[in-house]
Amino acid sequence: VLISGRDKYTIQEWFGMLDINFVAEHGIWIHDRGGDWKLIKPLTNDWIPAIRSKIEVYVDRLPGSFIEQKEYSLVWHYRNTDPEMAPILAKELTDNLISFTANIDLQVSQGSKVVEIRNAGVNKGTAALHWLSKDNYDFIMAIGDDRTDEDLFKTLLDHAYTIKVGMPQSYARFNV
Repeated sequence: VLISGRDKYTIQEWFGMLDINFVAEHGIWIHDRGGDWKLIKPLTNDWIPAIRSKIEVYVDRLPGSFIEQKEYSLVWHYRNTDPEMAPILAKELTDNLISFTANIDLQVSQGSKVVEIRNAGVNKGTAALHWLSKDNYDFIMAIGDDRTDEDLFKTLLDHAYTIKVGMPQSYARFNV
C-alpha cells in the first residue's frame, strides 16, 4: 500500500502502472488494486472557497508561496520563500485557521513547509487501519519524513517497523 498526501491523479500518473493498493490525500481516497478510487467515508468540500480566500491573503503577503487545491483539502506551500518570514506567517495562518474552523469538522496541520486543511478524522493512520482490517500482514514497514506521517506511526506502533526520516522527535520506532 502506498500512502501519500498527494492527490489521486498524481499518484495514478506516477505509480498507476504498479499492481499495488493506493491511498491519496492523506487517507481521503482509497484505491484497491484493480478497482476504482473511493472516498474512505462521506466527506464535504463546500468549505474550500471560504478557507481559500483566507489563504490567498498569505500568498499575497509571502512571495513564492502558493495554494495547492485538491478535491477535499487545501495546502499552502511556502518552501521557496523568505526563510525568516515564512515560519512567522505559517504560525499566524495556522492560528487564524484553527480559530476560524473551530466549529467546522476540519483539521489544520503544519507539515514540512506547508499548512494543510482537510476534513477531520481522516489521516494516514485511519487509512492504515482500513488496510489492517482487511488482512493479516506478516510484515509491515512505514517510512516517512513529515509530521503527517506521525498519525501513521501511532497507528502502527505495535504492528510495524516504523522509520522516521529526519531528526525531529517521532512516534516511529527507528530514525534515519
